Amino acid sequence: MYDQRRQRGEAFSVTATEAKNDFGRILEAATRGGTVLITKHDIPKAVMISVEQFDVLSRAGQVKLDTLSGEFDALLARMQTAKARTGMAAAFNASPRQMGKAAVAMARKRAQ
Repeated sequence: MYDQRRQRGEAFSVTATEAKNDFGRILEAATRGGTVLITKHDIPKAVMISVEQFDVLSRAGQVKLDTLSGEFDALLARMQTAKARTGMAAAFNASPRQMGKAAVAMARKRAQ
């Protein structure tokens, strides 16, 4: 059943009973780059992958977080100018009427 897929490194599904009874061959399939979905009563319950695949997936989140942190730091640095401070002070001290006028002006600018 899963032997042909195992040879090709494709994803496949096995029941929890199959995983228990034939763990060695299923583990071998995962270590060769396959992805094994383990189901119980036709509901996916777990995934078996190789350590290499796990490491790649684990690092992917950290890389994205590092990228976002860098972008945030750069944005924050750009906001630390006198012009930015003046603009923020004006925004926080603006009356509702001034905020409304600014919102309408920005909407018109975006519509162009």
